Amino acid sequence: MSADDREFDFTMQDFEKIRKMIYEHAGISLAPHKFDMVYSRLARRLRATGLHTFSDYLRRLENGDEKEWESFVNSLTTNLTSFFREQHHFPLLAEHIRQHALGKHPATLWCSAASTGEEPYSMAMTLVDLYGSFTPPVKILASDLDTNVLAKAEAGVYPLERLQKLPQETIKRFFLKGSGAQEGYARVRPELRNMITFRQINLLDSAWPIRGPFDAIFCRNVMIYFDKPTQRRILEKFVPLLRPEGLLFAGHSESFGHATDIFRPRGQTVYELTKPRAVTGALRHG
Repeated sequence: MSADDREFDFTMQDFEKIRKMIYEHAGISLAPHKFDMVYSRLARRLRATGLHTFSDYLRRLENGDEKEWESFVNSLTTNLTSFFREQHHFPLLAEHIRQHALGKHPATLWCSAASTGEEPYSMAMTLVDLYGSFTPPVKILASDLDTNVLAKAEAGVYPLERLQKLPQETIKRFFLKGSGAQEGYARVRPELRNMITFRQINLLDSAWPIRGPFDAIFCRNVMIYFDKPTQRRILEKFVPLLRPEGLLFAGHSESFGHATDIFRPRGQTVYELTKPRAVTGALRHG
């Protein structure tokens, strides 16, 4: 997009200021080639707020408009997801819970980048199958920075085309198809939603309002937005939240070779603690 095609003036100085603000607030490291993407997404916020310049918009953020900060972060985060994405992880999760939790203690999981909910619901479906019950002893914490997608996740309503890749048997077991005004949509069964607690959590916050121990943490396709030092700080904070044998599931394009003293590979984009520590504390989602 050329400067002449833009509705609002957008300078490199504006872009660099936005890069700094989103990095300091959310740890997101925007690459230089994201210039047009940033303009496109934030131009919508200028229209929505009735502002006419990026300078005025950024000034509003600097003045501490919390509601607009939320919209700013939501605009610059990407939420690509699908049910059973990176499918090889789910049999591994089931086997891990079968070995280490089944018959021993309630299974506890954290989906730390829940987006619109497909990932935590996939985790729930996996454990319903493992336990052979729609009310298994399982607690799943699903969190995200983006409040808009988190609201969609908690609602658990999806267009039918989002289910196209799922087997018909899976759809019949775990979804309720809408009719009338809801035709063309499906809602996850309430039993799945009851297994999951949804909460906004910024992985960059100095403290998270949760305690472990978790049997597994899914942190998939979010670390790619952070630089290596930020990744390391997050990985260090995962350590006391995991059971000694707990697993960390990462995205297909993520690798933690720079932190092998903290996590070591256990399989394809699956990691375990390099130095397991004793379990302390108790699970708390509230």
